[in-house]
Amino acid sequence: MLTLSLIVFCLISPALGATPIGAGKGERSVKAGLRLDNGKLHRFSYSTEVLLDQARGSVEGGAGYRMSSTVDISLVWRSPSSKDDQLVKVAVRDVRMENVTPRPDNRNIFLGSTAESVLGKGNLAALQRPLILHWSAGKVKTLYSYQNEHTIIKNLKRGLASLIQLQLTSGKVEEVDVSGKCAVEYQAAQNRVTRIKNLDSCKTAETGFTSHSEVLGVSSKSSSTTEFILQDGFIKSAVSEEAVTLLVNTRRATAATVLSRQKLELVKMEAGPQEVAGKDPGSVVKKLDPKLEPLGLAADRVKSECKGCPSLWQHWQKVRKHFEPESLSHAVASRSFLALIQTVRRSQKEEILKVLQNSSRSALPQVVDAVTSAQTSASLEAILQFLDFSDPKGLVLQERFLYACGFSSHPNERMLKALLGVWNGKIGSSDIRESVVIIMGALVRKLCQKGGCELPTVLQVKKLILEGPEGSKEEAKVQMYLLAMKNALLPEAIPLLTKFSESGTGPVSTIAITTLQRYDHALITEEVGRPLPSPDQNGAHCHLLITAVVFLV
Repeated sequence: MLTLSLIVFCLISPALGATPIGAGKGERSVKAGLRLDNGKLHRFSYSTEVLLDQARGSVEGGAGYRMSSTVDISLVWRSPSSKDDQLVKVAVRDVRMENVTPRPDNRNIFLGSTAESVLGKGNLAALQRPLILHWSAGKVKTLYSYQNEHTIIKNLKRGLASLIQLQLTSGKVEEVDVSGKCAVEYQAAQNRVTRIKNLDSCKTAETGFTSHSEVLGVSSKSSSTTEFILQDGFIKSAVSEEAVTLLVNTRRATAATVLSRQKLELVKMEAGPQEVAGKDPGSVVKKLDPKLEPLGLAADRVKSECKGCPSLWQHWQKVRKHFEPESLSHAVASRSFLALIQTVRRSQKEEILKVLQNSSRSALPQVVDAVTSAQTSASLEAILQFLDFSDPKGLVLQERFLYACGFSSHPNERMLKALLGVWNGKIGSSDIRESVVIIMGALVRKLCQKGGCELPTVLQVKKLILEGPEGSKEEAKVQMYLLAMKNALLPEAIPLLTKFSESGTGPVSTIAITTLQRYDHALITEEVGRPLPSPDQNGAHCHLLITAVVFLV
């Protein structure tokens, strides 16, 4: 499975494209577009390799492998109304596997192996089963393949589809390819084209995460470049290279680089199949094979399968003693806590509920921490079903859940929406009710830091926090909303905080002022200090206000 996953990275990495701009000898004019000829088959040699190494390592010290094959591309159908609207058949065959760098026999994992032994007989057969592309004006509009194929095989085919996605004009565009929706720049000169993809701009449905705190997060540096040579309105050769470096900010020596290279080179052209008649691509595809289904071009996430791993219940039976209070001071308790989080992330809601319902009262607070820290849909659903916020006796576990949410490394809108649901429901403890809105403020800040300030649930919570103080008659409730603002640090809250720093009671003003102190100084203008009391007013409260203004401005 690890081998297959690395192959996926190798093919997913650079989505290739090309843009011819001139018409010289052996070239079609730009007006003719990028087209395949009827009755001709383009045979390419193809190789793709991936290398994993230290950030400053050498090729010889890295670990990686190469997959080589033959790729045949031919025309299936052309629209009667537009010659640039085509169905293209792409077929892989003669797949071979080898190391990127020479290895002695005793360290060569590919020695005596075949593509079938590495990929599996069924997966190799699926990979070599042709795919059909709806190729319109050089762009892949739809990929047709088989739904019952393994996700890895589908992603490999998406990589091949991205390989022949071309553009006719130079310039900056936004394209959807196997990497997602990415910003791409084409630079064309005669029969040569350079394609530069901004990997940091790529958007996908599912992404990884890093900490909202830069110190505790992970940094990345990436590049993706493809060089094309064009001939007769199609690709003669394409050489691409993509590098991604990841490093831990707190220890920058802990870093790794993944280098991916691809090479596609025309070997020969020979007689191929004749194009099929038909009015539209959908009906033609169904005529070719009714089992072919349209697939999106962006890669699907490959879910890892843990073979031989214990179930959550089995894992819990083994480590439960380390979650008791008398064991928490030992290092093994920390290791057990982190290991349990990983197992919870692979588990279903019912399994997680079973552990929660069968834990001792003394270990339960630690289990609640672990389940909440897993930050999966199943773990969130399980803990919300387990906790009864209407029962004031459950205050300790409810607090542990809320604090774990507040310290979450990668909160999402789903978690914030869950807390908003708790807020709108029955809460038995006023302390918990206060904690809920304060923690929601913390999640709003983290989501805004990740660019999620306009998410529907974030907007709802922002409205709740901003409108809360002026709609509350009780001072305790006003303080609660101001503390939520202190966590959220919303720029739009500054005028309101300024107002309460001047007109509120001592504790209210103190919270408002200390909140203003946490804002970026660029947001603090003269207008913020204008309504504050003058120096001739008496009392410690006045002194606090004046000191705060000096600090802010």
